[in-house]
Amino acid sequence: MSDPIFVSVDVETAGPYPGAFSLLSIGACKVDQPDMQFEALLKPVGDRFDPDALRVTGLSMETLRHTGLPPQSAMAGFADWLASLGPAAADRIFVGLNAPFDWAFVNHYFWAYHGSNPFGFSALDIKAYFMGATGCSWADARSSVMAKRLNPRSSGDHNALHDACYQAELFRLMRTR
Repeated sequence: MSDPIFVSVDVETAGPYPGAFSLLSIGACKVDQPDMQFEALLKPVGDRFDPDALRVTGLSMETLRHTGLPPQSAMAGFADWLASLGPAAADRIFVGLNAPFDWAFVNHYFWAYHGSNPFGFSALDIKAYFMGATGCSWADARSSVMAKRLNPRSSGDHNALHDACYQAELFRLMRTR
């Protein structure tokens, strides 16, 4: 059996949960080869949005209606990219910082617009991993605390691809200590 392939994933959305709110941006990179990247901006599937969510990301529902990929195309592209990362027998492990949030959108969109989820049915949460590795409290399992302990070179900025690469760096640093 092949070693698992860890994939750092980050999303930006129009609101707090899938189904009612749209997935707007996906960024991903292979954790151990972060130059292997995927990025997609998606057309919104509805009009509902949380103004605070859009303010944080700088994304525009109107712009994405014209420039974003249809969800079917974005998810097919993401699945193809995931398949290109290594042997078909290797599990693709979804890695996220607050993985439950990002996972919910990616899982929903894969099933709704692609028919299956290449990640299977689970994800690895960097916050929980950090707690286990350091013994810290949940309150201290924030990226700002992680950054102070791990000294990454990059930082997050609410761009899905940039954040996926930042998360990958944090996860690599945790695994090497």
